[in-house]
Amino acid sequence: MARQFKIDVLEATRLTRQGRLEEAMSVLRDGLTGAPDTDRPADADAGSQTVDLVPPSPETGGAWTAPAAKKTAAPVDVDHGTARPASWLDGMLDLVLDAGPSARVKARGPGVGTQAPVPEGARFEERSFSNAAGRRSYKLYVPSNLPGEAVPLVVMLHGCTQSPDDFAAGTRMNELAEEHGFIVAYPAQSPDANASGCWNWFNASDQKRDRGEPSLIAGITRQIMDEFPVDPDRVFAAGLSAGGATAAIMGATYPDLFRAIGVHSGLACGAARDMPSAFAAMRQGGSPAPCRSDGTVVPTIVFHGDGDRTVHPVNGMQVVAQAAAQAQGEMKLGTAVTSGQSPGGVAYTREVHSDAAGHAVLENWVLHGAGHAWSGGSPAGSFTDPKGPDASREMLRFFVESSHGRAERGRAGGQMPRR
Repeated sequence: MARQFKIDVLEATRLTRQGRLEEAMSVLRDGLTGAPDTDRPADADAGSQTVDLVPPSPETGGAWTAPAAKKTAAPVDVDHGTARPASWLDGMLDLVLDAGPSARVKARGPGVGTQAPVPEGARFEERSFSNAAGRRSYKLYVPSNLPGEAVPLVVMLHGCTQSPDDFAAGTRMNELAEEHGFIVAYPAQSPDANASGCWNWFNASDQKRDRGEPSLIAGITRQIMDEFPVDPDRVFAAGLSAGGATAAIMGATYPDLFRAIGVHSGLACGAARDMPSAFAAMRQGGSPAPCRSDGTVVPTIVFHGDGDRTVHPVNGMQVVAQAAAQAQGEMKLGTAVTSGQSPGGVAYTREVHSDAAGHAVLENWVLHGAGHAWSGGSPAGSFTDPKGPDASREMLRFFVESSHGRAERGRAGGQMPRR
């Protein structure tokens, strides 16, 4: 990373912690002008361990594809406490084997038949939805203790090479659904749309309402809402990596449908508009333009490891800054910064931006030394860091709390139209 850009990141961090989020976003945008990595050692990438995806070509077709070389299935240990230089390989680097003595990231290639356990009386079934943009299958988890009243719905968007079953096992979201009584949906990317199972977050055509993949994910959500007793004020979306970037897009394009979003190791809506800008965004952050300007606030929680060598950690800050740019037009946010350490030994810094009534609107978890994996996940799934803070539980907590705050703001300023 260029030295000046490092300075820009530090300045943006300082401004963010002071609640000056629009200024922070401006610093980041101005700093991403394409400066080369002149102060990085020539051998900085030596020994890096990644799962690389090959960009589209006449030989591979129009989708990202897995390399011919065989991937290892064994977990790889890396020191969590030691910052290492980024490994920005040319290609869609969406999955990294990066963990430490205090955390193990388990990686497997596509097609591994991981399945989350299903308690007696619960359902975890495969369904599908189609519209003019195509067809997508999805897995739907309905807990055994579903109450008679309207319940929340959480839409979970997997990362590249992952499947709904794998993502459910790794995030343990079904277990939380069983514990708290809500429904979980796991849309599956089609290999016809992307050979490596990546959501196409970097395509301009897949960043618009009622177009492309956003319309399919919204259609799945509405289909579930039509069949089950879902509370429309408690519909949420979360994702990892490419899925996290897509969750950001869903919050930007369907703020009337998704009441809060969670972005883990992802990118802001509009961070890339094509393949070249996708490479740049993953290496050093994108230049996300506002995806909407209606002033609607979609509460957002972000998790990102500052040792992530796949999606640069500045992207997490850009997700927060983009959401804050919407919030600043409607409310004044206060900022509180705390730090701590998970039971597994992963240190973190947590920034909470709250409205005047004290309700959290934005929450940003920076996981120190952590790589590109779901924090606090189960080793039964791929690309998880079991030793980190429990991202699934924290996201659910944030979703529930934000729905209360949104309801109060709605009573004060009028309700939004639904769906």
